[in-house]
Amino acid sequence: MDTAEIRTLLARSQDAWNSGDGAAYGACFTADATDVTYAGTVYHGGEEIGRAHQTLFDSFLKGTRLTVDILEIRHYGADTAVVVTRGESAKGQPRKLGKLATYTVVRDTDGRWRIAAVQKTQHKPLMEAVSFRFQPGTRPAAR
Repeated sequence: MDTAEIRTLLARSQDAWNSGDGAAYGACFTADATDVTYAGTVYHGGEEIGRAHQTLFDSFLKGTRLTVDILEIRHYGADTAVVVTRGESAKGQPRKLGKLATYTVVRDTDGRWRIAAVQKTQHKPLMEAVSFRFQPGTRPAAR
């Protein structure tokens, strides 16, 4: 399937972030994409996502680098896949990859893969460990 093209898409979004280029970042998304940040902000469409991120790249996120580690890619037909990643944005090398993101990627009308939706979540290992200790049935199967 198109696993290499999907990896290239996520690398392109990472490169745009690392360059502080909101327009290039937004171009990685579909026109009707949804981006749910780990803070809970919801952006709609590649243009809005790019514009908002440019503002962030020019202020709070200035000089940050995005690190993305792809954990899995699952295809659902020829034109849709779900990608789970672990990552972090930081100035310099991150101490840990503390955020998880789930991407829905699609082959867009021009044949290129783009992000249709992404949901980012802060990993909370202490809360997770407590849950697993007192409710062992909540522990996911090993992968």
